[in-house]
Amino acid sequence: MAEIGNTGRMGNRDDVWPALPLDRWIDTRDTVQLWTQIVGKTRMALGPDINHWWGVPLYVDARGLTTSLMVAGHRGLEIRFDFVSHELLFLVSDGSTASMALEPRTVADFYAEYTGLLSDLGFDVAIVGTPVELNDATPFAEDTAHASYDADAMSRFWRSLVSVHGVFSIFRGEFRGKSSPVHFFWGAFDLAVTRFSGRSAPEHPGGVPNCPDWVMHEAYSDEVSSAGYWPGGAEEGVFYAYAYPHPDGYDTHPAVEAPAYWDHALGEYVLPYHLVRQAPDPDAMVLNFLEQTHRAAAETANWP
Repeated sequence: MAEIGNTGRMGNRDDVWPALPLDRWIDTRDTVQLWTQIVGKTRMALGPDINHWWGVPLYVDARGLTTSLMVAGHRGLEIRFDFVSHELLFLVSDGSTASMALEPRTVADFYAEYTGLLSDLGFDVAIVGTPVELNDATPFAEDTAHASYDADAMSRFWRSLVSVHGVFSIFRGEFRGKSSPVHFFWGAFDLAVTRFSGRSAPEHPGGVPNCPDWVMHEAYSDEVSSAGYWPGGAEEGVFYAYAYPHPDGYDTHPAVEAPAYWDHALGEYVLPYHLVRQAPDPDAMVLNFLEQTHRAAAETANWP
């Protein structure tokens, strides 16, 4: 039976908020994360520097994830992960196109074909050929360990991103101050949205695996209340929220209600995805989590 939620989206519950048991697709998740890093590094190389690294994420679109338009010389390039037809598409403003299959293949094989197609299209893009924010920094060109692709799992994950993007966009629109786009960071493989108090923050300590500290210094130059959706941390992934710098009392603030809880290992509030998709109104449950955790950050840090 069709359902209509508070945001007006219609569809079968499992289409809108699909089940995503992590143990069934973790190898695919880890492989595709590396593929998104390769594509994301291309956007980083071609795009201008934007505060807090807003110039490097991918964006959820009607077929999957996209770089959006990148300009190189007098031509524009968009690269899109299509999780409906399971292709990586290269779309160029002069009308030329190329594609490669999203299927079980090693990262090394993906990287070789990807860089070859970019060259064939006339784009000379130099990227750092190793992963970031991961403990394993095997160069892309040498990685034959990651080689999984479950098309159904990736389609389901993309559909979850579409639903989350809708709620995050509503949340972003409720704030009149500076806020980030709703964007997909390929470093950690998560969809995120961030609000800013308008005040500077102390220098971030860094320490992220295979990521220079100066990257974190730029990312967290200002005081933030941030939230996101990550396919990890629980049996089907989690929604998370944190504040930087961490204000006293934030992790015990009474505004944040169960089933959300403070995860001491992550240092963040979390709300398990599987509880959201099983809730009577998943959209409302996520929006409440976002609003409650932001209230906790704003009140304990005395935001202006």
